Amino acid sequence: MAVTTPTRFSAACHTLGIVLLACALPPSLPAQGVYRIVGPDGKVSFSDQPPPDAKTATRVAGGSSGTGEVRANLPFELQKLVAKYPVTLYSAPNCEPCNSGRALLIARGIPHTEKTVETNDDLTAFSRVNPDNALPLLMVGAQPVKGFSATDWGRYLDAAGYPPKSALPPAYRHPAAQPLVPVTVAPATPTQPSGNEATTSVAKPARKPPPPAASTNNPTGIKF
Repeated sequence: MAVTTPTRFSAACHTLGIVLLACALPPSLPAQGVYRIVGPDGKVSFSDQPPPDAKTATRVAGGSSGTGEVRANLPFELQKLVAKYPVTLYSAPNCEPCNSGRALLIARGIPHTEKTVETNDDLTAFSRVNPDNALPLLMVGAQPVKGFSATDWGRYLDAAGYPPKSALPPAYRHPAAQPLVPVTVAPATPTQPSGNEATTSVAKPARKPPPPAASTNNPTGIKF
């Protein structure tokens, strides 16, 4: 009768654990998208289904979002990994776990996109990705990894096939973090002077815009 030594048994368990972990990563299922929809009355809403008129919606979240920029100038093997298991980091300012997670991804050379959650619109969209609003959130393909743990993040990145050490070319630069909900500014509507108005006018000094409301930069409900 063959006897399995403790060393071989431990190695076998480790291999089985990695296989089981890899099974938790759906190979072809992208992360669910979130759409920011502007209605005819200007009211903003969020949905995981695009509206019939695509011009009124902006996709603000999803595993495949931004992968084109991330894949640029990557070795072929990394390009395949980014296409199959794109890595997205959701973060917020003044979040030390978010900073630690970002540092781990950069040190290991993991191509990734970063989405920041700062405004109330960001928080509303993020709640559809992660209902408990906990940050940071790492998405490896369609697999969410909540909170920061160097051990857990490393295990999921290993299972997806990312190399343990950076394989990025020296000239590679990680894309800058972007707001989860893009900031859009409505174009100003030009006014036509009436016939009774004088053709010349005196320029008035521009008024300073009011400071933004505190709730815009500090949405409630974010957990670190």
